[in-house]
Amino acid sequence: MPVAALYRLPDQLRPNLRLVFVGTAASTRSAELGHYYAHPGNRFWRALHESGITPRRYQPSEFAALIDLGIGFTDLSKSGAGMDHQIAPDTIDVSSFRAKIDSYRPKTIAFTSKKAASLFYGRPSNEISLGRQMRDASLPEIFVLPSPSGAASGHWTSAPWRELAKWIGSDS
Repeated sequence: MPVAALYRLPDQLRPNLRLVFVGTAASTRSAELGHYYAHPGNRFWRALHESGITPRRYQPSEFAALIDLGIGFTDLSKSGAGMDHQIAPDTIDVSSFRAKIDSYRPKTIAFTSKKAASLFYGRPSNEISLGRQMRDASLPEIFVLPSPSGAASGHWTSAPWRELAKWIGSDS
């Protein structure tokens, strides 16, 4: 059995974080290495810094250090790995994710793809807009970001990342 099938990324959560990034599932590379957004072609770490969310460019192996900046990580599937289309639907656990959000109460959550947001909202991806979402008082502020995956390069824009950076920087 491949390493990726055995290892899932740990949640990086604690109460009252200013921001939690939420993916669909770990990529195969991330699962193998044990680091979020670990594929060399993934824009996540560059976008995080260039948008102003972090003071420097972190490496995937440093993901746990971001908790000290008030930034956490989780995925909707903790038992699947690969590209979004490779994740078995029965591994997506929105109710567990909602329980984590209710328990830890982050100020803001950011889905790192329209696919992850569509699974959360139960709507098709083409009905999900990028950027800050309509406020639901029962949830933290929610942003939807374009996927930083190299496979999604044709849909990349940094504008929602900058919008998120401005929002969390305002201490709203």
